[in-house]
Amino acid sequence: MMAGMSEDREDISPVLTITSEARATVLEVLANESGADTLALWLEVSGDTGGAYTYDMYFQAIGDAGAGDVVQPDAELPVVVPAASVARLQGASLDFVTDASGEGGLVVVNPNTPPAPTLAGLGSIPEVDLSDPFAQRVVTVLEEQVNPSIASHGGRADLVAVEDSSVYLRLSGGCQGCGMAKATLSQGIEVILREAIPEIANVVDVTDHADGTNPFYEPA
Repeated sequence: MMAGMSEDREDISPVLTITSEARATVLEVLANESGADTLALWLEVSGDTGGAYTYDMYFQAIGDAGAGDVVQPDAELPVVVPAASVARLQGASLDFVTDASGEGGLVVVNPNTPPAPTLAGLGSIPEVDLSDPFAQRVVTVLEEQVNPSIASHGGRADLVAVEDSSVYLRLSGGCQGCGMAKATLSQGIEVILREAIPEIANVVDVTDHADGTNPFYEPA
């Protein structure tokens, strides 16, 4: 019996599903690997950035799977999810996506997101000290530039904390639970803040998007 699979629970859903387009792409690459018939596609969470998980994907011998690793048997393309990544990848899918320019690539679509970050050494993020000049500058930019620009879809961004040169924001309204929240932060809010306040080192979203009610929420 393969690690992570139960011989009496054939109804268990796979941790990772693979679309037909992604499957064809992976099999094409696998065919050029030495000892392809002994290899599996391994996918694991390598870390997180910008409120989303990052991944490592590679070919490795299926026999290297250990206790706790989930092995999804397949005659052509077995998949191994290491034990430490099982919960974080449960329900995810591997897809092949083509952008507007016609370039395509493999993308992990994952309903799971990392826990909201907290400030170093603290169990929760404290209320921001609005008497701090740096914090005041951030609030001014948010109120005068950022929030008017995202109000059109009911969104709002509020400063919740500042640590050194890192700014922690909470999104609400139409931005909470929105599938485009990450892009709104990195391509909109962060750009505006950095242009106005160049000394900002990091802009971190601490929103609990899982509690959002936006009907267009499609975490990826």
